[in-house]
This record gives sequence, C-alpha cells and structure tokens, in this order.
Amino acid sequence: MEMQIVFPGGAQVDAITPDGMVITTDQDGSAPAPFGLFLASIGTCAGIYVLSFCQQRGLPTEGMRIVQRNHFNPLTRMVDEIELDIQLPADFPEQYKDAVIRSANLCAVKKHLENPPRFDVHTSVIAHETA
Repeated sequence: MEMQIVFPGGAQVDAITPDGMVITTDQDGSAPAPFGLFLASIGTCAGIYVLSFCQQRGLPTEGMRIVQRNHFNPLTRMVDEIELDIQLPADFPEQYKDAVIRSANLCAVKKHLENPPRFDVHTSVIAHETA
C-alpha cells in the first residue's frame, strides 16, 4: 500500500490514500496536527470495533463514548500510557461489558503499536517528465 505525502502550502501536510482520500494535517490549527491525528486514530480505531460489536448484537450505542487519556512522561515528554475508558449507558447489559473491552483491544492501530513496524527512511530523486 502506497500513500503519498504532499506539501500544498504553509504548514499544511496532506496524506493521499490509495483510494484518493486526502487527510489534511497542519501545525497552524486549521486541521489536526500529525501527532494529534495519530493519537485520535487510537481511540477512533477502538471505537470502530466497539461500535461494530454493539451493532452486530443490536445493542444501543446512544450515550456511549470512549474517553481517551494520554499520559505523558514529564522527563521524556513522550506518551507512556494510553487509557481508554469505554463509558457505557447505565442500562448496558452486564453480560457484554467484558466483551466490549475485548472488542476495543482488537484495534489494528493498538496492535501495530504493540508490535511496531521497522522504519526505512531514505531519499530518492524525482525523474523529470519531458513533454
């Protein structure tokens, strides 16, 4: 899978996905900053799995939310713990509470963080097109 990262101007950096979607990031506040988008991908990924679990079982999701708390190490200023608090409505069936946690733990973003990929950062020269 190839994704193109382009620089449309200012502090904006966009990612163009293989299906043509554009994900905009910006350090000036007009779009999420890349790190904020990264952190949001963790909670939203867990949310996709929780939502799917509930929908497959006909469980209501109204009033449900996930609160993500990112705990930073004050010395390294790196995130050293991410807490996902799945907040359920009072009438949510007790029998599904552990299963909701298991479904959130299936998140592909979380799994990739637990088993991170190797990085290969290098340069190449763009071939000039001739008319």
